[in-house]
Amino acid sequence: MRPNALTRTVISLTAAVGLTAATVAGAGASFAASPQAAETAASTQDISVAAVNNLGLSRAQAKNVQRALKARWGYKDAIDGQLGTNSWKAMQRFLKKKYSYKDSIDGIVGPNTVTALQRYLYYFGYNGHLNGIAGSETRAAFKNMSGSCPDHCLPSI
Repeated sequence: MRPNALTRTVISLTAAVGLTAATVAGAGASFAASPQAAETAASTQDISVAAVNNLGLSRAQAKNVQRALKARWGYKDAIDGQLGTNSWKAMQRFLKKKYSYKDSIDGIVGPNTVTALQRYLYYFGYNGHLNGIAGSETRAAFKNMSGSCPDHCLPSI
């Protein structure tokens, strides 16, 4: 009798686990097919495309940088104090022309963008390594540079 009870218990638990898994899988599939899930996925994608990276600048400081980029490096978007993709594309054009940026003009603030920016920031008190990491020294020099914008930063060709 005892082996039968154990067998029934194992079969019951297996069935319960199977039903629970099927219910969760079904709920996941119905959620994935729902309009809300599609909107959430679309919203998440939109947010990642429109990423902003001010590298520690306030909106006022970032506006100064955008004004200089607009005046000399082809930035055409709003002066909104949010250094997004187009702000960084303009910055990369500047860095490519003047500070050995050798990557694509993609608006992504990656290690190559930061390294070229660090080269430029030596003029504004950056004394760290050219390591492509936007640490506290890079951010401090970037803030210092923004204080000279739009008139005396990011010179034209």
